Amino acid sequence: MSSDSQISIIIPIFNEEALIGNLLDFLSVQICKDKRLYEVILVDGGSTDNTLRIVDSYSFSVLHSTHRSRARQMNLGASHALGNVFYFVHADVIPPASFANDICLALQAGFDMGCFSYRFDSPSPLLKINARFTKKDSTVIGGGDQTLFIRRDAFYELDGFSDDHIIMEDYELYWRAKKKFKSRVIPHDALVSARKYKKNSYLRVQLANLIVFNGYRFGVSQKRLARWYRTLLN
Repeated sequence: MSSDSQISIIIPIFNEEALIGNLLDFLSVQICKDKRLYEVILVDGGSTDNTLRIVDSYSFSVLHSTHRSRARQMNLGASHALGNVFYFVHADVIPPASFANDICLALQAGFDMGCFSYRFDSPSPLLKINARFTKKDSTVIGGGDQTLFIRRDAFYELDGFSDDHIIMEDYELYWRAKKKFKSRVIPHDALVSARKYKKNSYLRVQLANLIVFNGYRFGVSQKRLARWYRTLLN
C-alpha cells in the first residue's frame, strides 16, 4: 500500500446515538473492502446519551476530549492519526461509496485537499436546490457536511483547525487552506441527514445559516455567532 493512500478517518461526536451507527456500519464495510482506509478515530466531546455504548461495539479507536468543540476534537484525532491523509467526517453524514478511490485519484492528480458535493436524505425540492450549490467551488463551499480530506503535511503546515473556533471551523480551515494548497470539489454526493430541517423548518435553518455566515464574514465573535445559532435553531 502506498504511503500516499493511507487514509485516517476522523469523526468528532457528541450525543449522536440516533445516527452514529449508520456511519460506523458503512465504514466497517468499506474498511473490509479497501486497504487504503488505514484507521477510524472517533473523538467524543462528553456524550451523555448512548453514543459511547454504540461506538464501543465497533473495533474503532475512541478518544475523549476535555473540550466539547469540534475543532479541538478533530485536532485531537489528527494528533493520534497515523495516515498520510486525514479525512474529517461528521457523524450525521455518509460519504459516497467511492470516497477512498476519489480521494486517492485527487491526490494523484496533484490536489492537496478537497471535499465532496452532497445530497440530503429527504425528497424536499428545496433541499435538492441547496445540494446543487455544493457541486462546484464557490464562497459557500467548505462546510463540514461536505467532508474534508487533506494531506497530513498540509494540515500541520496550517496548524490544523483553529482551536478558538466553536462554529464555522470547517469553513475557516478550508478557505485558509485554499490560499496555500490546491483543492478540488469532487461531484460525488455524500448523504447528509436533514434532521435540522425536520426539527425546525427550511426557512428557519436557512435564516440561521445566512445570519451566522454573514456574521462570520464581518468578524462577529465566535461566542456571539454560536449564541445566535443556538437561539435560532432547536
